[in-house]
Amino acid sequence: MKPIEQNNKISKTMVWLAWLGFLAMLVLGFDRYLERQSNPNDRPEVMYTAEGNAEVTLKQNRQGHYIADGKLNDHWAMFVLDTGATNISIPAKVADEMKLTEGYAERTQTANGDIVVYRVTLDSVTLGSITLQNVAANINPHMDGETVLLGMSFLKHVEMMQKDKQLTLRLKPKQAASVNKLF
Repeated sequence: MKPIEQNNKISKTMVWLAWLGFLAMLVLGFDRYLERQSNPNDRPEVMYTAEGNAEVTLKQNRQGHYIADGKLNDHWAMFVLDTGATNISIPAKVADEMKLTEGYAERTQTANGDIVVYRVTLDSVTLGSITLQNVAANINPHMDGETVLLGMSFLKHVEMMQKDKQLTLRLKPKQAASVNKLF
């Protein structure tokens, strides 16, 4: 092979590798963009009011839902705020990763009909600067995926104010007083 032909092959290979690298970066960047559209609150800010009450402001995602990352017993999880859910509902896969033990079975009604779930009590649930202890939850073996429904067993302890596609959650004053006593 002549040196010129060898240089042409190397040049063509370098161009192909450059294009492959560019396409890989483009795909990764687009994937991150779509993820931010789905969950614009991947790590909510820790905020406190002037009175010292815990507060979290969440942005709506493109579908109009409030989704945020938080912690269940110090285990990171993705939450969907669901005022229609009585308790926090944890998919069995997430419960297994957390090593939660199923409590007693109970029937519950969902949009898809009656199902059996397993009652548990979480030591702590954290969303941004809001942390609650001893929160009722259910392990739901019928839920697919890894998204946890953050139901009223958590949300009843916060004030909710929605404005301009943002939802501000503030720990209710009596809840803040009881939580502050623990620390």
